[in-house]
Amino acid sequence: MRSLETLSGGQWVTTGEWLPVHDPADLRTPVAQVPALGAADVTRIYDHAAAGFDVWRRTSPFDRARVLFETARLLRERADGIAADVVAENGKTFKEASGEVQKAADFFEYYAGIARDGYGTLVHDARPDTRTSFHGEPIGVVLAITPWNDPLLTPARKLAPALAAGNAVVLKPASETPLSGLLLARALHDAGLPAGVLGVVTGRVGRISDALTGDPRIAAVTFTGSNAVGEGLRRSLADRNVRFQGELGGKNATVVLADADLGKAVGALLVASFGQTGQRCTATSRVLVERSVYREFTDLLLAAVAALRIGPGGEDTTAVGPLSSSGHRDGVLADIARAVKEGATVLAGGGVPEGEAHAHGCYVVPTVLGDVTREMAIWREEVFGPVVVVRPVDGLDEAVEEVNDSDYGLAAALFTRDLAAAHRFAEAADCGQIAVNTTTSGWDVHHPFGGFRDSGSAFKEQGGEALRFYTRVKTVAFHFGP
Repeated sequence: MRSLETLSGGQWVTTGEWLPVHDPADLRTPVAQVPALGAADVTRIYDHAAAGFDVWRRTSPFDRARVLFETARLLRERADGIAADVVAENGKTFKEASGEVQKAADFFEYYAGIARDGYGTLVHDARPDTRTSFHGEPIGVVLAITPWNDPLLTPARKLAPALAAGNAVVLKPASETPLSGLLLARALHDAGLPAGVLGVVTGRVGRISDALTGDPRIAAVTFTGSNAVGEGLRRSLADRNVRFQGELGGKNATVVLADADLGKAVGALLVASFGQTGQRCTATSRVLVERSVYREFTDLLLAAVAALRIGPGGEDTTAVGPLSSSGHRDGVLADIARAVKEGATVLAGGGVPEGEAHAHGCYVVPTVLGDVTREMAIWREEVFGPVVVVRPVDGLDEAVEEVNDSDYGLAAALFTRDLAAAHRFAEAADCGQIAVNTTTSGWDVHHPFGGFRDSGSAFKEQGGEALRFYTRVKTVAFHFGP
């Protein structure tokens, strides 16, 4: 079993206490262990971060860019090994993990370019002989709390713009998947990031939560995860003048109209609903099909789902890997059981796969549910697993109404050949991400990303919009007349 150290003050350290990391495809033996930090260790990381910020904020943006470019190069150079560790700790397929490594590298390349771009604007001033401008500057020490479902990509999505803007970052990766965050930190360290600018907190949240979120030097918290934890964080920070960015849950819907290419829609849904075993915030979990093609579409979908192979992420033939943990698996199975109790019909899946090959992993068979009403929990609550409900609708207007019948507002998709319908849908769907004839998941690094309502905060991630969260604006006026 491998033992990895964590990054604190530019040094790789441990405490003598360890947190095991398990492969969700086979829980019998840990694949690695990482340091279990205590509260004093966390405070020490913030000490280093405050000192690192004083250095990094004054570092030339050209030097910052060089560090980020080199980080991207190292990630690509080490891609196979990093992807293998993503598979081992998360369970996603090697293809999915490899794509995650490449996209993480994309983030650092993109923000390396932005780091050396313009940072302010001249504005007119009504006073004579006065020149006025405003510019952005870093905000300070940022706490980044990241989830287990994209254990490399999400830290990269947050660290790249935060560091490009000149901030220091304390990273808390999910306890289930800390290896990816440590490998990212290793790349940044090896690329020349100054000591203290990045620290990584590994350990049990129950022991360190007060030290992690209560440090007075925190300027901002960026969080991706559940609504329950995110809303708790938002409330705890509200009276401290600490910025909060939340990328939270989703109950995303895809609409299939009668004129759509049904085969294309089914193919996209396999990716959107069952890719990464349904464990992503943008996954499609509700499918609304125009009634005249409902039966034909459902038959095509069920045939495609039946062909999906379930297995360990490291096997080339696997299409759907395990869920992240036994507890999460049990939660998904409980959601399915509750839906059936409330009157839903299992059209496919609904349980765990049989056989010794799957006996020690966290597997759930890809599941399709019918006869779902809008009053059921499965319609309203995020499952975060390979579960999708299919429901007939009578036309676009009813479909939009049902898309918007949710506390969430992250992503929605429409399949149609009607350009007018596509424009109407894009305007009327109350979501931050709209797709037409493509999946609800998968966005380029320069595309602003984030949802409405309970799906997150007002601050977007990705693209130039991300820098709004990681910078503050200063206005400066110079009078040069008599």
